Amino acid sequence: MSLGPPVEGLTAEQQENFEDIEKQFAVKVVQHMETYWNILEKVPGSKLRLTKLDDEIHEHFKKEFPEFDPKATINEDEMKSKEGKERWRKFIGEYEKKVEDYNFGAMLRASPDIEYSETGTIFAVRMQFYAVEIVRNREGLNDWIYEKAQSEKK
Repeated sequence: MSLGPPVEGLTAEQQENFEDIEKQFAVKVVQHMETYWNILEKVPGSKLRLTKLDDEIHEHFKKEFPEFDPKATINEDEMKSKEGKERWRKFIGEYEKKVEDYNFGAMLRASPDIEYSETGTIFAVRMQFYAVEIVRNREGLNDWIYEKAQSEKK
């Protein structure tokens, strides 16, 4: 992730601060990803609530994205196309005053069948993460993570 060329009028010291912020941002995103995975290893996703608004988010997402198939691999190009961005922007905007860090970055697995990986992970906005993972959890598509972790303990 790059912030682009130096901004006119900024000193070298200020440029370094941008790099520090970028690193802190990346650390938070990775921590969120690891925390979520660790929770899924301890609790079946079908029994998990991600926010106080899971029911509202689920209903809203199903209404705005009726074609979404939680079992399918997410098409990142489609998601980040001009039309896709506009649909998501409208959806995400509804949560500006309802969900803390609603527009913060998050890592989203492209498919519910895989672990996080360099090629199978999409950089998304927190509300995209919540919407997709709430649907996956409600349909039991993340329960395999818990089951795998439990069988490895034996």
